[in-house]
Amino acid sequence: MKIVMHCVYYPPEVGGLESHVHYLGRALVERGHRVDVVTSRSMPGTAAYEVRDGVHVWRTWFPGKSTLGWAAHAVGSVRRTLQVSLGADILHAQALQSVPPLHLARGYRGAPLVVTWHTSHFLRLAKRAGWRTLLSRMVRTVDKNLAASREIADVAESLAPGTSVEAVTNGVETSIFRRVSPSLEPTTGSRRRIVVPRRLFEKNGVEYAVRAVPLIAREVDVEVLVVGDGPERARLERLAGELGVLDRVRFLGARSHDEMPALLSSAELAVFPSLMEATSVAALECMACEVPVAASRVGGLPEIVDDEVGGLFAPASPEDLAHCVTVLLRRTDLTEVGAVARRRVVDQWSNARLAERHLEIYRELVQRRGTAGGR
Repeated sequence: MKIVMHCVYYPPEVGGLESHVHYLGRALVERGHRVDVVTSRSMPGTAAYEVRDGVHVWRTWFPGKSTLGWAAHAVGSVRRTLQVSLGADILHAQALQSVPPLHLARGYRGAPLVVTWHTSHFLRLAKRAGWRTLLSRMVRTVDKNLAASREIADVAESLAPGTSVEAVTNGVETSIFRRVSPSLEPTTGSRRRIVVPRRLFEKNGVEYAVRAVPLIAREVDVEVLVVGDGPERARLERLAGELGVLDRVRFLGARSHDEMPALLSSAELAVFPSLMEATSVAALECMACEVPVAASRVGGLPEIVDDEVGGLFAPASPEDLAHCVTVLLRRTDLTEVGAVARRRVVDQWSNARLAERHLEIYRELVQRRGTAGGR
């Protein structure tokens, strides 16, 4: 099959959605299919066209990371999308902005259109009256709706009653994300190490992890690695200083996917203090590296995290976060908890399983199209 995906961002951009599309595309290529991705030139120096791990990547004009920029990218990518979709068997929109150009491609090329609804951004827009009408039309008019979490699927179905939306949790490339030699030196004495692999945006709640550090430190000698960057960084660094924990909180900035397994393997526990969240690829990557996860009880996180692989805490509560982390760090079987976490990811959320489910969906749509065409 020839599969054409559209996604506003793609590696070397770093993020859960970018990682999902890249590894899914690579897995489909490994199974003998051609995959083309139309995306944006959001990073300076990236090629307009390249083959990356067997995936044909086409980058189009991108004016900036804003609502206007995303809309302009969608319009500006139409011509390339129509060119690339010639002979396509499946069209797959991986972002909200991807739906209009692929909708046009479906009209011209006739290939079935799949949409995966990702991220908490979809949930926010679904609460706005004007956007609800537009999203409802989108959900109703595509051939197959997928969602990255049950919560997103439920909201999408509420927008278009009678339309089925399948929840398909994003996968992890478990051959890459696994326990490896740590890239950081071990802690000394009684100090324990936590990692917070979050981009520094308000919705990711890193502020509450920083506020929890003094509370945790009363019970456990701890240091926190914050891996990620964003507009909140300066404010969070000031907050750490005001709380007197700059010696315990290290802001490492953004790191590449290649660096992440060794960084994650340098920690005993990962913390996800999100205020809104779909199913977090980053949390699954930690689990695949045998790192237990403490996560806020929001969005799709409770679908992947429980007491067997870590713990849950109330969002926006430094006190509950600190309590959860302290309880976990006092467990004597934390290594075994990490091993259970990896087994769960391999069994349920590996990229291999994700690719096979996508192929089942694609084949069913292609077959249905062929049957309809033969009538």
